[in-house]
Amino acid sequence: MELRHLRYFTAVVEAGSFTAAAVRLHLSQPPLSVAIAKLEAEVGVSLLVRTPRGVEPTSAGRYLLDASSRVLGDVDDIVSALGRFGAGTAGSMTLAAVPVLMWHRVPELLRAHATEAPDLEIQLVDPPPWAAIEMLQQRQVDLAAVVVADPRRFAARHRGTLDVVDWGEVPLVGVLPPDEEHAPDPLPLRSFDGELVLLPRRTAAVPSLPEAVEATFRSHGVTPRSVRTVDTIQAGLPLIEAGVARAILPDPDRASLARFDVTVRRLDPEPRPLRALVLARAGARADAKIARLLTRIARSA
Repeated sequence: MELRHLRYFTAVVEAGSFTAAAVRLHLSQPPLSVAIAKLEAEVGVSLLVRTPRGVEPTSAGRYLLDASSRVLGDVDDIVSALGRFGAGTAGSMTLAAVPVLMWHRVPELLRAHATEAPDLEIQLVDPPPWAAIEMLQQRQVDLAAVVVADPRRFAARHRGTLDVVDWGEVPLVGVLPPDEEHAPDPLPLRSFDGELVLLPRRTAAVPSLPEAVEATFRSHGVTPRSVRTVDTIQAGLPLIEAGVARAILPDPDRASLARFDVTVRRLDPEPRPLRALVLARAGARADAKIARLLTRIARSA
């Protein structure tokens, strides 16, 4: 039994005659009659009876009509689903993003992308930047989103092995304890003179926030009382909330840090912003779902 025979049979029953069904199917009537006769011979039972008004299904034919509707509906659903896979709007993928991007920018991306790819499942992990890149290189994730201080240097370093997509600026802001809500906005950069400042641990693999803050302090002659190193940005935020220290941190879209109990201020002079990058393995755009998401990211930068 072939699917086309089921479609032919269904068309004949719905049209009520071979002639009308042949027109609907863009066939001549003789091949259609032969196909139905072959189907009846294969199942060993009459499926249609001729009447003065055309043809009607037998009891076996009514059973086949009902079963065919289910089978053909399933086949159409399968074809449609495979088409969504081919268009990159279905399937699954994993995105590793540093936490500061996960707090606002990634949810905004997923919300926008879900409107055109509702059947695409995107799993999320939030490792430090060096771990995100390593996971990408080891094929544990499909994409990695990081924040860097020098995007051109980073792209040149990974040319040929990574596909690097610019995801726009990430401004640097002053982050103070919550009891400093009366601090001016913008906050003079000089206010960090003689203060305890937090910086996340630096890594040679991804020069980012520590290098940017230190360069800013040098260029403007700011000398903190001391600098305390924390493993990650998220590990330092509770210390700021507790009033122990202050920091200069990235605030993507000036919205990511609003969820924490801290005072956020623009800086004067404003430091050079960091840059968000989304990374894929070279050649990954052959996968339609990755290509579609990278295109959306590039458009939003």
